[in-house]
Amino acid sequence: MYLVNKEKINRSLSAKIVDARVAQVFNTFKDVLVTSSFGTTSSVLLHLVSRIKPGCPIYFIDTGYHFEETIAYKERLIRLLDLNVIDLRPDPAQHAHTFKEELWADNPDKCCDINKVEPLDRVKDKYKIWMSGLIGFQNRYRKSLPIMDDDNELIKFYPLIDWNSSLVEEYIESHGLPEHPLKEKGFHSVGCTHCTSKGKGRNGRWNDLSKTECGLHR
Repeated sequence: MYLVNKEKINRSLSAKIVDARVAQVFNTFKDVLVTSSFGTTSSVLLHLVSRIKPGCPIYFIDTGYHFEETIAYKERLIRLLDLNVIDLRPDPAQHAHTFKEELWADNPDKCCDINKVEPLDRVKDKYKIWMSGLIGFQNRYRKSLPIMDDDNELIKFYPLIDWNSSLVEEYIESHGLPEHPLKEKGFHSVGCTHCTSKGKGRNGRWNDLSKTECGLHR
């Protein structure tokens, strides 16, 4: 698959239903890095992975700043779907620095680097491909992404990228999956407590800043 033209891969995957996309990647690659934020749309990919590749390690970046509701939602989905979740945490001293200096206010990019990007970087070298649940309707940047993207560091696979909000809602409802407890309170995208407010799509993330991504997917 490494030798196949990227456009050809995306044409092939776009013709498949999402279950087949996920299954094809698991069958093609020996080791697949799967990550989840346990946010408001995360249950879709988690449910797919739990059925197609039971026991597959799923990495969760525990920044130390998550809402209590997110942690509770994570534990609920672990039990419900029998997930094999591995927590990644930032360097304790660096994390303490972000807390002391309140970097999320003065330098949110650096705060994300320390608490999100660096913890994941410690495991990325073990993998050739990274599967995550980004969805195109969430913002303009994500809408422009292909299903599979090779950035010369890691092949990125976004099986849900061409879905819309209706497909997500239908999937969650039809499979009886629980909603993130903060969604009914108006939070449609949930990250760290300091940088998340109510809003549609990702409008509640880094409110009033030009920042739209934490740096993991850039």
